[in-house]
Amino acid sequence: MLAPADLQQMLQQVVSRLTGPEGRFEIVEEDVRGNRMPVMRNRDRKVGDLVAASKVWGDRDYLVTADRRISFEQHADAVAAVATALRDEYGVGKGDRVAVLAANSPEWVITFWAAQCLGAVVAALNSWWVPKEIEYGVNLVRPKVLVADAKRAALLAKTDVSGFTLLTVEEDLPRIVSAGGGADLPTADVEEDDPAAILFTSGTSGRPKGALHSQRNLLAVADYHRYSDALVAGMYGRTYDDATPSDNRYLLTSPLFHIASLHNIAVPRLATGSAVVMTEGAFDVDKVFGLIEREKVTNWGAVPTMAARMLEHENPDKYDLSSLTAFALASAPSSPAFKQRLRERFPFAEQALVDSYGLTECSTAISVSTAAELEAFPGTFGRPIITVSLEIRDPFGERVPDGVEGEVCVRSPFVMLGYWEDEAATDAAITAGGWLRTGDYGLIENDRLRLTGRRSDLILRGGENIYPAEIEQCLDEHPAVQECAVLGRDHADLGQEVVAVVVLRPGSDVTDEDLREFCSERLAHYKVPAHWKITRELLPRNATGKIVRRDISL
Repeated sequence: MLAPADLQQMLQQVVSRLTGPEGRFEIVEEDVRGNRMPVMRNRDRKVGDLVAASKVWGDRDYLVTADRRISFEQHADAVAAVATALRDEYGVGKGDRVAVLAANSPEWVITFWAAQCLGAVVAALNSWWVPKEIEYGVNLVRPKVLVADAKRAALLAKTDVSGFTLLTVEEDLPRIVSAGGGADLPTADVEEDDPAAILFTSGTSGRPKGALHSQRNLLAVADYHRYSDALVAGMYGRTYDDATPSDNRYLLTSPLFHIASLHNIAVPRLATGSAVVMTEGAFDVDKVFGLIEREKVTNWGAVPTMAARMLEHENPDKYDLSSLTAFALASAPSSPAFKQRLRERFPFAEQALVDSYGLTECSTAISVSTAAELEAFPGTFGRPIITVSLEIRDPFGERVPDGVEGEVCVRSPFVMLGYWEDEAATDAAITAGGWLRTGDYGLIENDRLRLTGRRSDLILRGGENIYPAEIEQCLDEHPAVQECAVLGRDHADLGQEVVAVVVLRPGSDVTDEDLREFCSERLAHYKVPAHWKITRELLPRNATGKIVRRDISL
């Protein structure tokens, strides 16, 4: 058995071979939108090109659900049919938006790839939104075509939106695929830094913002995953070859409007020849465990809420979960004690469990902590991934020494172009030097990132980002509310839950249920406060009139 020092030396040798001169993942410095940064020399330039290249994987599984199995060849044919119809029948071309408002399904993925082949921009609308949120998102991106499932199409009918063609997942997409069999796969003339996708992330202003990702962003994520496969192969003495498909099988349990599922599973698996095993409908532990056993799933990235459901299962031993060799926690914080419970309950977690830190604006993880690092340095998020530069900066934008707390700032080929049609928010987030100000606070400890505070007053509930400002703005519209504050409270299962402190106007009266119903009509269910404190005492404020959240009594 190799000693830790020997393993580290071996790792450095493999990394040097892969990323050094003439290496498959050779790192060079190039200009990216006006700033010099490390990039991979040998890279693709168009996201849509991955579809044509994927035909080489033939009849291997690409998309698998509980009752469907779609090969790479079948998928490419379906993409060609949908892309051709979008172009010829609905006039979709380069730069046009194709919005998707639907639960996870193979049709969601096929629509994404069809739009990429045309150089169109996919707007991944949050399928948990209520009509008012849907209306805002649709009006912001102004799609030429909107693909929705039946449930969301019914919600769409309650909004004031127009100017697009609506295609349904259940009827229109299967019809188009059936009618368009044998179509040639379209291609588009796009540049690396042309837009490819819009994924929504909440903002401190209270309105969702559309993080605009480029062709470069998505392809850099795919190459990061290829590189990770090559790194593992090298550590085991195997030779990595792009032409050889990966036998890994990835479980997709988070919504496709998240980078965790779209950018980091659906996209790179087309490039590596791996299977995507997709759950549909609400998360159900027995269904998930059954899929893992039946499909021999090897990799799963779960939010802590899903992992908590696993721990609650009365008899997980009745399922064969031994195929899992990589199990990642992401999208929300989890404690070292929680991770230890997973290791004790599930044998695969002992060596497979990893944790990461990332955000929508960065397309993928910023840093990753391996299983060994989680044990040796609990509470940290490892080192930055390949081509990511990370600095901790003070309020003046100056880098601080290791061990000193400041704002986490990153620069890399993964960083978004900006926020869709929001120049002010983009300028506030991305510096002239190309550095993304994450709004998260942390420090470097033992060469690894430790977070000390979340962005603004962000609440992380079950992997979903919730900004208090959006809920507060909603409550401010209620005639009985004088002022309010929304905060997060720790929750063993969800990570955090939403709490609202509401100050009533003189002479007004309202109940918890009244306010809950009011919010439910305007906000997605996960944003509606779970707990309420109704008071007539004004909230504490500082000298400038801002609410001092830390002084609010719950």
